Order: sequence, then C-alpha cells, then structure tokens
Amino acid sequence: MNGADAAAPLAAARDWLAQDPDPQTRAELEALIASADAGDAAASADLADRFGARLAFGTAGLRGALGAGSNRMNRVLVAQAAAGLAAYLRERADDGAAPSVVIGYDGRRNSDVFARDSAEIFAGAGLRAILLPRLLPTPVLAFAVRHLGADAGVMVTASHNPPEDNGYKVYLGGADRGAQIVSPSDAEIAAHIERVATTERVPLLPRSTGYETAPESVVDAYARATAAVAPAPAGADALRWVYTAMHGVGWETLSRIVERAGYPAPHNVEAQLHPDASFPTVSFPNPEEPGAMDLALEEARRVRADLVLANDPDADRLAVAVPVDAEGGYRVLSGNEVGLLLGWRAARAARDAGATAGASLACSLVSSPGLGEIARHYGLDFHETLTGFKWISRAPGILFGFEEALGYLVNPETVRDKDGISAAIAVLGLAAAARAEGSSLAGMLEELASRFGHFRSGQVSVRVTDLRIIADVMARLRAQPPSEFGGVGILRADDLLRPTDGTVPGDVLRYTLDDGSRVIVRPSGTEPKLKIYLDVRADSAEDAAGRLARLEEAARALVS
Repeated sequence: MNGADAAAPLAAARDWLAQDPDPQTRAELEALIASADAGDAAASADLADRFGARLAFGTAGLRGALGAGSNRMNRVLVAQAAAGLAAYLRERADDGAAPSVVIGYDGRRNSDVFARDSAEIFAGAGLRAILLPRLLPTPVLAFAVRHLGADAGVMVTASHNPPEDNGYKVYLGGADRGAQIVSPSDAEIAAHIERVATTERVPLLPRSTGYETAPESVVDAYARATAAVAPAPAGADALRWVYTAMHGVGWETLSRIVERAGYPAPHNVEAQLHPDASFPTVSFPNPEEPGAMDLALEEARRVRADLVLANDPDADRLAVAVPVDAEGGYRVLSGNEVGLLLGWRAARAARDAGATAGASLACSLVSSPGLGEIARHYGLDFHETLTGFKWISRAPGILFGFEEALGYLVNPETVRDKDGISAAIAVLGLAAAARAEGSSLAGMLEELASRFGHFRSGQVSVRVTDLRIIADVMARLRAQPPSEFGGVGILRADDLLRPTDGTVPGDVLRYTLDDGSRVIVRPSGTEPKLKIYLDVRADSAEDAAGRLARLEEAARALVS
C-alpha cells in the first residue's frame, strides 16, 4: 500500500475515533492507528478493510462483524442508522403525529447497548420509542410492532451468524403489517443514513432517556397467541422431546408457551439452554451446520425422544430431528420436509374450516415445489417468491409460508415473519397427534410422499473469503450457460436479474430440467456463500435419491 492509499484510511480512522463513544472500540482503533503510524503493514491493511467501505444497509438491514470502522458493526454505525431511520419515519408520517418504533434485542455481544443507543436516538429525534423489557426472541419484536401499532420495529440480532457478528433488522408497521422492509424502503432509509454519516457528528445527535419500556403484557400477549397455534391434543402428555436453544434467547419464552399450550416439558440440552454470546459448545450457532445439534441428538438417544426441536440463537428458525431406528439413530429433517409437513397442516385446516377461497401457501423460489402440489390439491393459491420472509410474508392471502433455511410462518395474523417458536408449537401438535394414532412425524412424511410424490431436495454451498469468486461464477454461468446437469438436458433457463413474469429482479439463475428436476444458483443474502439448490420429484424414494445424487455431483463440478 503506497502513502496515498494508506493516508485515506488513517484519516477516516482518526475522524471515526473522534465520534466513537465506546471505550473498547476506541482502544482497538487507537492501537491500530499507532501501529499503522509506525509502519506496520498489517495494521494499515486492517484499517483499509475497516474504512475502505461502509457496511451496506439493505433489505436485511445491517449485519457484520463487531469492531471499529465503517465496515463493522459498532455504536457509531448503529447511531447513524438509528438517526437515519428516525428521519425516514418522520418524513413518512403524514398525520403530524410522532412516529412510534419498538426496539428488541437478543443475547449477542452489544445487542443491549445497540438497542439502548437506538432508543435514546429515536426519543431524541421526537419519536415515541419503546424498548422491549429484556432480551427476547426476534418473533416477539415482530409481534410487538403489530400489537403496539408501531410505525416501525428494530431488532438487534445477527440471528445464526458467527459469534463475532451482530446486526440490525428493520420492520415496518401500517400497510406493511409488521413485515421486514423491502425496496424502495431500504434504499430510502439507506439514503437517510448516508446523509447522517456525511453531515452529522454522532456526539451531537440529539438523545433522550425519555423512551418507554414495554410492559410484560406484550410478551404475555405473544405467549397467548402462540400457545393458541396448536393446543395440546389428548395424550400429548406422553410425548418425549428434547429442546436446545443453541445458546440463544428462545427458552424463556418457549417454556411459558409450552406450559400454556399443555405440552409436557422437554428434556433440555442444559449446556445450550441459556444465552451465551460466545456460543461455547458449537463452532457455528446454526442448526443447519454439521455438528451443531450433536448434543441435542445425544440427549435424544439417552431419553429415547420422539423428536428433537432446536431454535437458532434468536429463535426465528426451527430445526427438527426424528428417530429413524430402534437403535437410537436420529435424522435431522430438512427445512423442506418440515415446511411440507406444516404446509399440509395449514391446507387441511383451511379445508376443514371452509376457508380456502383466496387463501394461499407461499415459499421462496429455492424451497420445495412440493408446497405448490399441496396447495393445488386443496384448492389454495400458491405463491413462489424471492428468498427471504420480507417477500414470503407479503404473499396475498397467506395462510402459511416457509423457506428451506429452517424458516416457517405459521401464524400470519400474529407475526409476519419467520417464527421458530410458533413453528415449534405447531410441530409439537403434529407429533402429539401422530403419536396418539400410533404414528410419528416420520410416518407423516411417508404418508405425504404417497399422496403428493417423493420430493427430495439438496443444496451445495461454497463458502468463500473473496466475494469476487461468487461474482465470477455467476458471470461465467451467464456468459456460458450449461446445456445439461447430471446428464439431463435443460428444458428452460431463467435469469431472474431480467425476469419476464413480473417478479422482482434477483441475482438468481434457475434451470428446469427435462425430467422435471430443478437447479437454482444464487449468492447468499446474508453469508459469503454461493448456494446451489436442487429439487427432484419421483414416484419412489429410491428414484428420487438417485436423481438427487447425480445433480449434487454435477453441482459440485460446477464450482470446482
């Protein structure tokens, strides 16, 4: 790095230091500046990374590693984001009343600090700011936006990201009904944040401690509504199940709902039950990651559980495992399998209630097409959306929605977002009913396949350290489209950057094969990964497994 290249990050770092209210990140930055001034090339490169870009605000809000700098999550960046969001909400208000915003936070490092900073800045900007009473799951925040009639909500969480990360998710009330932001709101908020960052000084932003603390009745209302999703059927007290909170915030809320709904208490994974921002027993706090559920499966074998339920750290996702043999073997169900079970549940309930007209099931375009088959069988509409619950939750007439990454929306009139707690209650209801009939969740999956076909899904994910690798692969596929996958010809190729069906554009390539299989390639929206999604349907489990194996081999070759 030459002198000119090094000078800009150093100047930006010194300017940042003058605004930073956090002793830890100030000390971190002071040490880097001193090392860079002394000619340390590694420190200069670190500063260039921290200040060479700004953590982008988009439809997922903010998410990134904690640390000093414009390209990290910290109190300066959060203060600017809060001030920008406040300006957006004031601009959007059309009745002269002060906009209201509710703020929640999970158990990650600095989540509570970022939440209180936001509440003070919202209140200082003249908004009615309402802070949830303690660390709570993301679905409680999404619920509170609607329950309190707030204009917006902020959840400080990085969900299932690595321990060093944190994030800032934004929801909108009113016509958005408590859903996450989408375009053009994201760009409008980002423009306000950018204006604050370039024209305002964080120490001079108005602040007030006059924010409210939400009453416990908000959490009680969420618990009542969620317990009503699936009250325990007769015989549910015989259900044996295991639960892990993955070192997150799910247990305290889930436990009161389980009791209220009438289910027996689970056998808990005690080492993972309570919030711990270091996530000491898992290398990656995501139930989808290999090894993350090992302790839960070990406990399940010990107690011979009927099922295992796992929330991710902010409890907006749910993983499910079931026994597969009498020797203590368990299998973690895919998000698609759980989604189809819950979709089937919703469709049957709509039929029984005579409420199918105008009602719909919805899933992301990378999730199992089996949900469409279920919807059609029961006379429901079906919507396939871009990835993310910001889109799924907006499907017209939605009764149920899911995405394959363990996200499920089972109670749309209460929470317009994925909710791992209400999904857990719904799965407990299915498991208890199946057990009473001498069956199980695995048995329900077999029945579903016999009715709608054997759908199998797979995914090949490539994690990178350089995002240019992902861009290069996507560019190569567009420039030199494949003619076949796994020996099967391509019937149709869709580039969703230029959709022809009126859908919102996305960086997604979709291939429909001659045998009805499907391959979808896209960059991850939250992690440095290229993801390839594979879906097959066959008349038998063996045929489906064979087709999927051939596609997985072809997908790995695609990015080798």
